[in-house]
Amino acid sequence: TQVIQEGRILIDGQDISQVSQDSLHEAIGVIPQEAILFHRNLIENISYGNKQNLSKEQLLEKVMDSARKASAEKFILKMPEGYYSHVGERGVKLSGGQRQRIAIARAFFKNAPILVLDEATSQLDSVTENIIQNSLSTLMEGKTTLVIAHRLSTLQMMDRIIVFNKGKIVEDGTHEELIALNGYY
Repeated sequence: TQVIQEGRILIDGQDISQVSQDSLHEAIGVIPQEAILFHRNLIENISYGNKQNLSKEQLLEKVMDSARKASAEKFILKMPEGYYSHVGERGVKLSGGQRQRIAIARAFFKNAPILVLDEATSQLDSVTENIIQNSLSTLMEGKTTLVIAHRLSTLQMMDRIIVFNKGKIVEDGTHEELIALNGYY
């Protein structure tokens, strides 16, 4: 365990060093570049980490709603056992776009107030990226979202973009402002 040496990180004015890790983890949803899926069914993969006290029916309804919002329901219903289909080790039975949609469905399910997207669309073709971008914009509504991305298409809808070069902030603004600068962005 590392101890903070200097500075602090505040979320809604609260110093994160003063809250439990469980509390902090509950407040943050993550969509990584490569979705980590388990050799379990889609219900278990979407509701992964669920700490809510839901009945089986409520859990299934919330999983289905999350999949719909993530544009995943269409391909899920085509699978041999629908939501009960196993995805294989690391999700090998799914395409990259399908795995990303399951990761987005997981984030919809969790509904955390803070969302981190780490190159969430970097490995996708443009058609799949457009489908996922629509889901992401719905997911980000009303949330504090940190987006790590190289693709401009991923960043266009952000309120504020901070551009780094060699670990230093070199530009800061909206998409339009940064395009007008004709700099690093």
